[in-house]
Amino acid sequence: MLVDSHCHLDFPEFARELDEVVARARRAGVVRMVTVCTRLDQFYQVRAIAERFPDVYCSVGVHPHEAGDDWGYDPATLVELARHPKVVGIGETGLDYYYEHSPREAQQRSFRAHIAAARTTGLPLIVHTRDAESDTLAILAEERTRGPFPGLIHCFSGSRQLAEKSVDLGLMVSLSGILTFKKAEAVRAAAAGVPHDRLLVETDAPYLAPVPHRGKRNEPAFVVHTAAVAAELTGLAPAALARRTTENFFRLFAKVPKLEAIP
Repeated sequence: MLVDSHCHLDFPEFARELDEVVARARRAGVVRMVTVCTRLDQFYQVRAIAERFPDVYCSVGVHPHEAGDDWGYDPATLVELARHPKVVGIGETGLDYYYEHSPREAQQRSFRAHIAAARTTGLPLIVHTRDAESDTLAILAEERTRGPFPGLIHCFSGSRQLAEKSVDLGLMVSLSGILTFKKAEAVRAAAAGVPHDRLLVETDAPYLAPVPHRGKRNEPAFVVHTAAVAAELTGLAPAALARRTTENFFRLFAKVPKLEAIP
């Protein structure tokens, strides 16, 4: 039993076979999926997918790539949209200095707005960070002094310092298919040190398909491959890793109805 804590089921890569994609995930033992919003003008399409499938939930937010074009909101807008029962997270948000599709100032302003919404709603903040570890950690630490908020580092691909300081700030760390890549030794080494009660797994589908599907379109069913490598790194049996990450998911995404039992 596993959870895909981060995917993008509204993306066009899934349009022709979304029912089968979700069915394959269920057959693979994936009991919950969170489809993550990247633009406010696409939020209602994202939410409609969550409403369509009983085991799919969603978030509301603006990806840092879109922060420059999609700044027509404030925390109150995010809070209002998050009232829907299927909306269980805030984001994805954060900083991306690798592509810099949006100005850094706009990204930082958007990031803080999302943090404020997470603080108000109590929903987990879904953080994207690439080539921006220092600023990401500084903003998270500064905002933490204004009041606590739950959250996670999504698609972890950073340093040991990012993992350790994120845990110190109370965040969870979500592992993606990157963990399975041949040249991801540093990511595996950093992930191995994350406490078991702070680990999540995800696909970020349709991106970053894990080995043995690398180079193909990713989908939620493939989270089993990331989980298998995570189990090896942590020294947990695969079933124990699945149980732990699923328990962590329900603890963090507390708005998602809990399963009666996690075997």
